[in-house]
Amino acid sequence: MFARSAIPAFRAAAARTFSTSAAPKGVAAASASRATLAAGAAVALAGGALTYNAFAAPSVHLEGPKTIAGEYKTSSERSFIMIKPDGTSRQIVGDVIKRFEQRGYKLVAIKSLVPSQELAKEHYIDLASRPFYPALVKYITCGTPVIAMVWEGKDIIRQGRRMVGATNPLEADPGSIRGQYCISVGRNIIHASDAFDSATKEIGLWFDPKELADYEPIAAPMITAEN
Repeated sequence: MFARSAIPAFRAAAARTFSTSAAPKGVAAASASRATLAAGAAVALAGGALTYNAFAAPSVHLEGPKTIAGEYKTSSERSFIMIKPDGTSRQIVGDVIKRFEQRGYKLVAIKSLVPSQELAKEHYIDLASRPFYPALVKYITCGTPVIAMVWEGKDIIRQGRRMVGATNPLEADPGSIRGQYCISVGRNIIHASDAFDSATKEIGLWFDPKELADYEPIAAPMITAEN
């Protein structure tokens, strides 16, 4: 109520600010300044319901609210990374984790599990119309566990995909995980979220929020500082 009643006062004062053309230049400027300040004061005093500062830039949050995947394009950004049954069978789990740790990313959740049919189907639901979907679900639920992980850090979604490499290992860069460890699309070792929306969905699908650790590695300032 107070805010609504203050608006007409501000508009009237603003109108007076721009109606001083007939006055001498110095007087007009002083009047305009006093009118603007008076308008600001009138709004600020209107019961404390609304404070207006004509010179303050609006606060704009560009990336959206924080989700279970952190906040996009900040140091709290998170990605879902999963080592598939072939990676577990080949006992290269430690090598994959080492790559992310050495890069400077933070492991906030990890677990070994054999996914249910329902979980595997939901995870790969965007591929449901593809002919290989049934075989993919059968493979992921074959009985050999997957290693589900959540990694956190600057640009982790995009950089995680680069570290993993192309879906077809024969097209992956030699230094990537797939480029080093595999040669078949059907056994490409690892999955990584491809966007912030998918990271939010996948982390929420595989983990309860209570399973995600919130901590600061002792070396974090030496990894993330911008100087």
